Amino acid sequence: MGNFTFITGGARSGKSDLALRLANKVEGRRIFAATARVTDAEMKERIERHRRERGDSWETLEEPLELVGLVRSLDPAARLLLIDCITVWIANLIIERKWDDERILREVNELAGALRAFPERVIAVTNEVGSGIVPESRLGRRFRDLAGAANRILASAAGRVYLVSMGIPLQLKGEKPATNFTNKS
Repeated sequence: MGNFTFITGGARSGKSDLALRLANKVEGRRIFAATARVTDAEMKERIERHRRERGDSWETLEEPLELVGLVRSLDPAARLLLIDCITVWIANLIIERKWDDERILREVNELAGALRAFPERVIAVTNEVGSGIVPESRLGRRFRDLAGAANRILASAAGRVYLVSMGIPLQLKGEKPATNFTNKS
């Protein structure tokens, strides 16, 4: 449980920046599990920009659907796994797999178990989607509700949980680290 860090926050809050700052402190093989798909030119540029920001020291694995299998199949020599992001993965399961809520939450529970069992450090990033307005569409409300339930499951499994707002990380769970992660250095 102590090796799994879960980071949430709103759009552009700095949650991925915090995840990278934490991850870059780990020496050795680092794996970035990306859940997003290229859907248009803007998304393609966003993905390419994130790759450039991470640099060449990362091994990137694109996995929009099979996160549980990916985590279970990783070489134990990997020192760190960073997943960005859980809510995109949830959206992919809703749209592409067309699974019902119960099936999606079973998969989230499977992922929580796989992350707890991973022998090295894990950092997973998610979006805090329930703090905004109530979505107008049924699909939007379903996504919000599933994302909230998934976040509760994964936060429960994590040893450390951070909420990032306006670039400021607030640690909600776990032993306090000795390092101040708000600094860019």
